[in-house]
Amino acid sequence: MELGLATFSCSASVRGICPSLSLSSPRLLLRETSFCSLSPRNPFQASAARARSRLSSLEGKVGTILSKSRRPIEDEDDEEMTEAVGEEEEQLPFNSSSSLLSLTGKPDRSLALLDDYELGALDSDGSSSPSHRSGYVAVLGKPNVGKSTLSNQMIGQKLSIVTDKPQTTRHRILGICSDTDYQIILYDTPGVIEKKMHKLDSMMMKNVRTAAINADCVLVVVDASKVPKKIDEIFEEGVGALKDKVPILVVLNKKDLIKPGEIAKRLEWYEKFTFADDIIPVSAKYGHGVDDVKDWILSKLPLGPAYYPKDIASEHPERFFIAEIVREKIFMQYRNEVPYACQVNVVSYTSRPNAKDFIQVEIVVEKNSQKIILIGKDGKALKILATASRLDIEDFLLKKVYLEVEVKVKENWRQDEGLLKNYGYDGQIRVI
Repeated sequence: MELGLATFSCSASVRGICPSLSLSSPRLLLRETSFCSLSPRNPFQASAARARSRLSSLEGKVGTILSKSRRPIEDEDDEEMTEAVGEEEEQLPFNSSSSLLSLTGKPDRSLALLDDYELGALDSDGSSSPSHRSGYVAVLGKPNVGKSTLSNQMIGQKLSIVTDKPQTTRHRILGICSDTDYQIILYDTPGVIEKKMHKLDSMMMKNVRTAAINADCVLVVVDASKVPKKIDEIFEEGVGALKDKVPILVVLNKKDLIKPGEIAKRLEWYEKFTFADDIIPVSAKYGHGVDDVKDWILSKLPLGPAYYPKDIASEHPERFFIAEIVREKIFMQYRNEVPYACQVNVVSYTSRPNAKDFIQVEIVVEKNSQKIILIGKDGKALKILATASRLDIEDFLLKKVYLEVEVKVKENWRQDEGLLKNYGYDGQIRVI
């Protein structure tokens, strides 16, 4: 049941409102890599454009006009908002199956199914070579062991949000690392948890299982700085009956936090108490050992052409990453249960050639008390959140945006299977 709504709009006029917040770009390259060639802007935009083209032949384009009832903004953006009224945005019915991207299966690599763009990409990027390798890699592990950091380093770009709080990743993030002779497709998964508090937790663990089922090999990330413990529940939840069929690598992460002499002891322990094929110590934070992990993956991937064009880093649409940026800022700014009770959705995104792009985001919480905390006294907390989010969204899109943030209350949304499917936790997300 929807109980309340609060709105805050953020534009460039409120820059610098919170100098204490870290506003570094979440989409800048983490480090120089010799194996990942990425387009500098919107590396996944090409796939979204192709999806729009295919969808238009099936359902057509539905033009929607921004509501004139949105409350006025008493600053220099009044004129911008006036220009926004009448702007059209391409939208499709949310429940349309053709407007959804499924993450539960691999795309078909049959050349007969590729469009002209993809065929052209294959001709120019070397993926049609008989020595070319490509495949899927599931990245598994308990919460807060560094799965997202490792995935970001492999891809060479920050796609998965990273915070110091456990269970930050909720969706299965598809990241693509390509070079002339290979394409590695990484599934960064939510942390494996034993006690499932909500329906959301159960659906996240289902996504972990399906990621491993589709994988050509599996990485199990563990925290080297902690006392070794058996990780049977990770194998059972993420690999299950596939343990005899899929190559498994234990990635001993955070080796920078322990003494060099302790690494050998950790390696010996995991060799004795796991059935993994190999173990590699790394420091994902600093990139140490990441190339060794990449070499291991390439030794396991099958020969074959690329699944995706080489110039994209993810199949997820822009909306998905915009929502993830806002959710990362919530984790950074708020404490205790509040970040975990928040769901972020991009309600609308209007691209305007003669003005700032207009983005409307909603934050869904479970209780009115959580809404009050998010907004803060006189709306200051929400203003700080919107400003930090907008700055990183602008860095991500490489353009100015007008961001409107709303806070809504929907009781027990984490237990509502219908809402959870609507939010993409069943392995399908909106393409546009």
